[in-house]
Amino acid sequence: MSQLTIKERLASIGDRVSESRGITRWLAIGLGVYLLLATVVGMYWSITPSRFDVVARSEVYVAASGGRVVTGSVTTAALMGVMETLLDKPGGFLRNDMFPPGLWLDNMPNWEYGVLIQVRDLARAMREVHSRSQSQSKEDQDLSAAEPMFNFSADSWALPQSEGEYRRGLKHVHSYYDRLSDASDRDAQFYARADNLRYWLSTVESRLGSLSQRLSTSVGQRRLNTDLAGDVSSNQSTYAPSEEDLKTPWLEIDDVFYEARGASWALIHFLKAAEVDFADVLEGKNARVSLQQIVRELEATQELVFSPMILNGSGFGLVANHSLVMASYISRANAAIIDLRRLLEDG
Repeated sequence: MSQLTIKERLASIGDRVSESRGITRWLAIGLGVYLLLATVVGMYWSITPSRFDVVARSEVYVAASGGRVVTGSVTTAALMGVMETLLDKPGGFLRNDMFPPGLWLDNMPNWEYGVLIQVRDLARAMREVHSRSQSQSKEDQDLSAAEPMFNFSADSWALPQSEGEYRRGLKHVHSYYDRLSDASDRDAQFYARADNLRYWLSTVESRLGSLSQRLSTSVGQRRLNTDLAGDVSSNQSTYAPSEEDLKTPWLEIDDVFYEARGASWALIHFLKAAEVDFADVLEGKNARVSLQQIVRELEATQELVFSPMILNGSGFGLVANHSLVMASYISRANAAIIDLRRLLEDG
């Protein structure tokens, strides 16, 4: 009887082991299917959104509000359209994701950051100069509320979420747009002046210059210190060597590339909107073609990348260096912006 009991126990243990192996096998299969699906979804979420027509987007907003297209409508619509694309594209806003597949993604979150920086810069320019007639003028209530919300951390996933703050800011910009297109509301204004356009372009120039430098140092360069050049009486807070080696860390090369790609994507929309709202200013300075050339240079940054990864070959080596190609387009756009600012000031 005891022997039979032992056999039954052994059989029971065998059944349990077999059952455990079956559960483990199904868990492994389930995990494999999940990882495969997450990879496919992640690839889909990493596709760069298409560009949109800023004039058509403005007309859609006007139709919804029942107002009219006025000076500043297209620039404001471009700001809203870019921000809505950032939040509502496949996968939504990914930079603050804490779970797969968003957690694994790298390129799209950096693309989003590049777009976000340009949104913040334009929102600040609209609050500080575009909506005010002079330095002593009162700030627009909606734009002054929206700007700090757009400047909220991009990495916050809870209490509050980054997306929540950005959507709150977007509501204020929508409110400004509705008031701007309302003929009976004189509090909302957009002043399309040459000095206002120069103000925003100076920020764009600074951003593109920084991106160009970071892209160029993907292969490393020996840089002379020109920080105090041009002024013998100038000084700085801490000592800096006369020469230094600059090189973007290998793991950050694709981050900088996609940040630059995102910034360029947003700028294409904003510059096309400026071409409409500042049309009289540009015509008066014979500068429309200069702005169009900047847009053309930036559009070249959006060409399809055929390589599965961002390559970092030497400048004249056998392997391509995508960062240097991107830096070339951005540097030319930056130089054209410098010329445009001078033209707006002196032309």
